[in-house]
Amino acid sequence: MTSKFDKDTPLSHFTNSVLSRRSFVAGAAAASSLVMLHPYSVMAAENTAHLRIMETTDLHVHVYPYDYYRDRKSDAVGLARTASLFKQIRDESTNSMLIDNGDFLQGNPMGDYIAYERGMKEGDMHPIITAMNTLGFEGSTFGNHEFNYGLDFLMKSIAGANFPIVSANVAKGTLGANPRADTMLVKPYVIIDKKIKDGAGNDHTVKVGLIGFVPPQIMNWDKRFLEGNVNTRDIVEAAKGWVPEMKEKGADIIIALSHSGIGSAQHSDGMENASVPLAGVDGIDALLTGHSHLVFPGKKFKDFAAVDSEKGTIHGKPAAMGGFWGSHMGLIDLMLEKDGSSWRIASFATEARSIYKRDGRKKIPVVESVQSVLDSVKPEHEATLAYVRRSVGKTSAPLQSYFALVADDPSVQIVSKAQTWYINDMMKGTKWEGIPILSAAAPFKAGGRGGPEYYTDVSKGDVAIKNVSDLYLYPNTVRAVLVTGAQVKDWLERSAGMFNQIEAGKADQVLLNSKFPSYNFDVMDGVTYQIDLTQPSKFDVKGAVINPDANRIVNLQFKGKPIDPNAKFVVATNNYRASGGGKFPGTGDTIIFVAPDTNRDVIVRYIVDQGTINPSADGNWKFAPANGATVLFDTGPKGKDYIGDVKGVNIEPAGDGPDGFARYRIKL
Repeated sequence: MTSKFDKDTPLSHFTNSVLSRRSFVAGAAAASSLVMLHPYSVMAAENTAHLRIMETTDLHVHVYPYDYYRDRKSDAVGLARTASLFKQIRDESTNSMLIDNGDFLQGNPMGDYIAYERGMKEGDMHPIITAMNTLGFEGSTFGNHEFNYGLDFLMKSIAGANFPIVSANVAKGTLGANPRADTMLVKPYVIIDKKIKDGAGNDHTVKVGLIGFVPPQIMNWDKRFLEGNVNTRDIVEAAKGWVPEMKEKGADIIIALSHSGIGSAQHSDGMENASVPLAGVDGIDALLTGHSHLVFPGKKFKDFAAVDSEKGTIHGKPAAMGGFWGSHMGLIDLMLEKDGSSWRIASFATEARSIYKRDGRKKIPVVESVQSVLDSVKPEHEATLAYVRRSVGKTSAPLQSYFALVADDPSVQIVSKAQTWYINDMMKGTKWEGIPILSAAAPFKAGGRGGPEYYTDVSKGDVAIKNVSDLYLYPNTVRAVLVTGAQVKDWLERSAGMFNQIEAGKADQVLLNSKFPSYNFDVMDGVTYQIDLTQPSKFDVKGAVINPDANRIVNLQFKGKPIDPNAKFVVATNNYRASGGGKFPGTGDTIIFVAPDTNRDVIVRYIVDQGTINPSADGNWKFAPANGATVLFDTGPKGKDYIGDVKGVNIEPAGDGPDGFARYRIKL
C-alpha cells in the first residue's frame, strides 16, 4: 500500500496544506464556541485516522492547584487544571486516548493524609484514582513512588481504577527463567480495542497495546516493603520478553509507558533511566516517559544520543514527557493508516503543553480548573487542609532553605538534630551503644527544577504538620548505618559533587552543578569540615569514582581532632540513602537499625519533646578559601529576607538569575 504520509514529514507541511480549508466543530460549552480541528483530523480520509495520545506523568497526588506545604493556591500544578488541556485536545480531534505514566499515589500531604491518617480499607477510593476515573483515563503504569506506602496500600488503592494499570518488570516472589515465566504483580501489558473513526466517518477498531516499566531500583528504595515479596527485571530485558507476545496477540501499535527518564543510549543492566535503549526495542512504536520531572520535547535533551529534542523522537519514534504535578501534558499525534487488516503509524508529531506561562518571575495560568475534577475530591482536599494545619510546637526563629546549598542551614540542622535525638535513644541497650552518632541530612526543597519558590520557609512561631512536611518532603523512614571515618570522608566527597570545580582567584564562576540533585547534598552533623572547590569532584553525579585521588573535603574533624579513618561511627539517615540511593560510600550493606517511624514523624516528636525549637546553624561546614575567587549561585527571591542570617560566608546580591531566580555572589 502506498502512503501519502511520511513519518519524517513535519506537521507544518500538513498544516500549510489545510489552512485554506479549515474545519470547525461546535465547542462543548456553547453552540457559538468554535474550535479548529487539528490538521491530521482534517487530512484524514477513508482508512486513515487521527489518534491523539495524551499523557500525564508524576502527578504525585496533585489534583487541586494547591501547594499544601505553603497552604496556598498554586497556578503551576494540579490535574484539575491539566484537565482543561484534555478538553482542548478532544475538541480538536476525532479520536484520543488519555494515559498516565506513573507516580500518582505519593508526593504531597494529601497522599500522606490518605496513607497515614485516613487509611485505605477494602473498597475505599483513593482521591487520585477518583479524579482519574472522572477524567476517563484509559491506562497507567507504576512509578517508583507507588511503592512508598507498601504493597497492601498500593493494591487497595488501584483496585478502584476504572482503567488498567500495567507493569512488565515487577514480579511476585522470585523471577522466572525469562520475563514470560514471571508471576506478575499486575498485568505486564494490555491490548485495548480502541474504537476510532477514519476521515470518512467510518468506524474501526485499532488494537492499542500499552506496556509499563518502573526503575528496578525500587528494590533498594523501598526494600522494607518489597524484599521477599516482589522482584524486578531490567526494563529492556522485560520489554524484549513481552513485546513480541503483544505483537503475536494482534497489537497494531504498541506504546511503552516508561516511568524512566531519558538518559544514556548505551544499555546497561538495571539502569534507572532506560527510555532511550527501551525505544530501540523492536515492536515499540511510541513512548511516554517520565520519572525525571522534565519536559520532552525540550531543549534539555539537545545533545542526547539517539534523541531529537525538537522533533520529539527517540530512535526515530515519537515520545513525550509531561513535566510533573500536572504542570504539562505530553502529547503524541498519530496519523494511522490501515494496512490490510491492521493499522500502522504513517506520520506523527509530538509536543508538551503547559498549564501556565511565565511572566518574569510569575507563572500565569493559561487554563482554569475543571470543576467536576475539583468536586470529585473536595472532601479529601478539605480533610488534608485540616491535617496539615495542626500545630505541634513552636520555633524561636525562621526555618528556611534559601542558602542551604552554600552554608550550614537551620532547616537541615533541625532534621539532623531530630535524627540524632531519635537514634541516640534507639541505640540504648544495643551493642552499638556508645559509638559516636553522626547525622546526614539534605535540603530537599532548594529550588532547581522546582522553581524559584521551591524552598522551605517556615516563619517564627507555631510549627504545624504542614511545616514539618515542608522541612522533610518525602515519607522516608529512619535508618542507621555503621561506617568508618574513611567512609564518612568519602560520603562527604560524594556530597561535594554538588559544586563545580573553580579556579583560585578567578571572578564570577558558576558554583552549582545543575545536574546534581539537592537531595544528594548530604550535610553531616557531628563533624566539622571544609570543602575545597579548587579540587575536582571525586565522584560523578551518579556516584561513580572519576578522580580517585581528589580531596575536596579538608580539615575533617571529630571533636576538634582529625578524624580517625578506622574509627567507627553510627550515621542516622533515611531508608533511601541507607539502602544505597545515590550510591554513597558507607551505604547499601551497612544498615544496623531499621526504624518503624518516618523521618517526618521523628521530627514531629522532636518538636513536641522540645516544645520550642531554637534553629540555628552551628557552622560545622564551610568553603575553604580560594585566593579571593568569587562564585555565583541562584536562589529564590525571598532569600533576601534572610541574607543577614547567613553565617561564615561572604555573600552579596548579584542581580537577577534566569527563570525568576535571584543571583548572589560569594567571595572565597
